[in-house]
Amino acid sequence: MFTRIALAAMLGGLISGTCLAADFDPLDQEQIGGLRYGLSEAAFKKEIACAPTRGPEEFAGADGAWHQDWKYPDCGITLGTVSNKKRGVKTIESITVSRPSALATKKGIKIGSTKAAVVTAYKTHQNKELSQSSDGFAVGTAYALLMFDFADGRVSSIFLGVGAE
Repeated sequence: MFTRIALAAMLGGLISGTCLAADFDPLDQEQIGGLRYGLSEAAFKKEIACAPTRGPEEFAGADGAWHQDWKYPDCGITLGTVSNKKRGVKTIESITVSRPSALATKKGIKIGSTKAAVVTAYKTHQNKELSQSSDGFAVGTAYALLMFDFADGRVSSIFLGVGAE
């Protein structure tokens, strides 16, 4: 799924954001449950009851930061984290939820919500070009992205975060 999001994000980076409502930035105005972009490690640890499996820390030359995935399979949550130095304090860079997560966006969309509910909740903020390139429903830009994927007309995953660097 991340490959699809990254592809959509890269394509979106090439597309002008003129189709977006200028007053909505998913990174500033959206969250999933108590999780949001930029949330500190101490705060996100309090929000998630499950134990994480942490991936390797990887340095990215594009932004000069250290990135690490924290996976909570029992909760259906994956966090992309970032820090300024190796083994440094992390903040959330991206959030992906899937089954069995029951977390919802501020507009009440969660895993299992209908595609119609997503359209109703976010239609004024939809990035149509990014949505078409990903076959999902995208809000924002490649650099501030809220993405819904569907299976059988229902939300199967939700992504919030930086889709491209």
